[in-house]
Amino acid sequence: MGVEVIEKTPDKTLPQLLLERAARAPKAVALRHKHFGVWQERTWGEVESEVRRAALGLLSLGVVPGDRVAVLADNIPEWLLLELAAQSLGAMTVGIYASSSPDEVDYLLSYTEASVLLAEDQEQVDKVLGLRERLPHLKKVIVEDPRGMRAYLEDPWFITWSELLRLGEALGAREPELFRAHVAQGNPDDICHLSTTSGTTGRPKAAMLSHRNYLAMATALHQVDPIASGDDYVSYLPFAWIVEQVFAVALPLLTGMVVNFPEDSETAMSDLKEIGPHMMLGAPRVWEGVQAAIWVKISESYTLNRWVYRRLMRVGERAAAYRMRGERLPWGLALAYRLAHALLFRPLKDQLGFLRLRRAYTGGAALGPDTFTFFQGIGVNLKQVYGQTETAGLAYVQPDGDIRPDTVGVPLPGVEVRISEAGEVLTRCAGVCHGYFRRPEAFEETITEDGFFRSGDAGYLDERGHLVIIDRVSDVMHTESGHMFSPQAVENKLKFSPFIKEAVVYGGGKPFLTAMINIDPLTVGTWAEERGISYTTYMDLSQLPAVGELITGEVERANETLRPEERVHRFVLLYKLLDADDEELTRTGKVRRKVIAERYKALLEALYDPARTRVPVSAEFRYQDGQRVRFETEVTVYAPRAVGSLEPREAVGRSG
Repeated sequence: MGVEVIEKTPDKTLPQLLLERAARAPKAVALRHKHFGVWQERTWGEVESEVRRAALGLLSLGVVPGDRVAVLADNIPEWLLLELAAQSLGAMTVGIYASSSPDEVDYLLSYTEASVLLAEDQEQVDKVLGLRERLPHLKKVIVEDPRGMRAYLEDPWFITWSELLRLGEALGAREPELFRAHVAQGNPDDICHLSTTSGTTGRPKAAMLSHRNYLAMATALHQVDPIASGDDYVSYLPFAWIVEQVFAVALPLLTGMVVNFPEDSETAMSDLKEIGPHMMLGAPRVWEGVQAAIWVKISESYTLNRWVYRRLMRVGERAAAYRMRGERLPWGLALAYRLAHALLFRPLKDQLGFLRLRRAYTGGAALGPDTFTFFQGIGVNLKQVYGQTETAGLAYVQPDGDIRPDTVGVPLPGVEVRISEAGEVLTRCAGVCHGYFRRPEAFEETITEDGFFRSGDAGYLDERGHLVIIDRVSDVMHTESGHMFSPQAVENKLKFSPFIKEAVVYGGGKPFLTAMINIDPLTVGTWAEERGISYTTYMDLSQLPAVGELITGEVERANETLRPEERVHRFVLLYKLLDADDEELTRTGKVRRKVIAERYKALLEALYDPARTRVPVSAEFRYQDGQRVRFETEVTVYAPRAVGSLEPREAVGRSG
């Protein structure tokens, strides 16, 4: 096993690379899947065989070049296999988040006019069953896990994954060269996948990505951060996310990296410990969650253990500053770090499954500098990647030895960056997609005359050529007095607190900034239990006066790091977690600011009314089983103490 030197993007399609790798290393492990507690392996030869049978099965169902084949599932091997199978025939795949609501599934299947859908199990099948009359173009639904679905399968609209493979095997027996003939006809510039944008301001669009788009950015990342054949990667982030597509589809075909699929999304982190990956990708919420879980465990430990932890973490943080700059540690610090690593960091990484981790990446949203420093301090090489769905997810990365937590790194090889006069980040590279599916006019607005993609993000290049992202151009706001501010930058400062899970900042055209905050139920719950404070639900916990005091202190600490015009003057603690199912977040976890402002209009109005300290709320909870429960409560408006003030904190509405 070794690192393959790849100087330029292969002039091949993804299925052509599969055939090539299967021929070169048929017995090498390609993927693993944990099933009923046992890791089951498939070699490259076996993957090629299953893709061939699936492709010929799709051909038997009438799939032709240009058709759309959708997948509605968690991360399972069959998603990867069906994707390559469809692309072998010149069809385009469409990824749908497993957490999508029936309405979102309806929109994507209607918009793309998918003719075939792979649904993982009964839960996913039920989402499309009620939509059948509205989806005349959907000819067949393939079921991967048919347990409990005997009655469904009597309907010819459904076919199991096993039946699909049998169809393909029969066709392959009659025409043994048919599969290879179809693969050979593929062109690297053919559209192979429709990847949905985040949809923060409306319905998502589908970016049309080619094989070359995928492989260009995978090759560029491999040139910066080489991946060895046989390296392990755990695929647990949604396969519908474009960055996961590049990491779990393109990179393995390019480098021979092994993809490991957890048994379930709920067991992903424990399954990861058993694999001990060499490379890992995590959204910010994953890294923040790991850090919060460690914080909770330490806070529950003995006083001496907490004291030792704090002392050793200070050593790690000092060492991280040198490591991120690529500088050698002074001998005294190097000695202290070796001791800290032996006593704390190595056992901690072993517990997490991070011992073999050479590089870890985060992307999709901003990650706080404190979290970067924490992981770098314990010896995890955590780095930021940045790009858009339209640039195949990747365009920038933080290079080893030059990691700046406040930037997203430097352009990958072959990527050009330019900042427009309006301060918008423009990118030109081989990863830029071929347009939006059936939305050509929308895509034309995003491309400059000389081929640069308009990211929609405001940013600048620092003195070392690192890209700094400020916020979405459309989200940059001005206060009533004309001061410009970035809501995202303020939100990130607030989320540096282990007690704050999400924050949504407002203040455009207003005299000052305000925030709606979600507490972190794990860390705040532990904090409350340690102090003997009882509670029942998230709503109950979030509205406790003691929790209000706690979060007020955290907001004050954040305010100390902000310019006067950026400081949060008033805030509320939301009585429920913001949720993608309620359309308050995108499926990638980004806040939908306008939706939240409209839904919590009464709270937003109270934040700008000094006379109001408590807001009566009447709302409705909708559970996954469809049950609806109405409730009434009162939400307190809090006002942090002014920075530098010696006066006691204003106890707004705390008496209740």
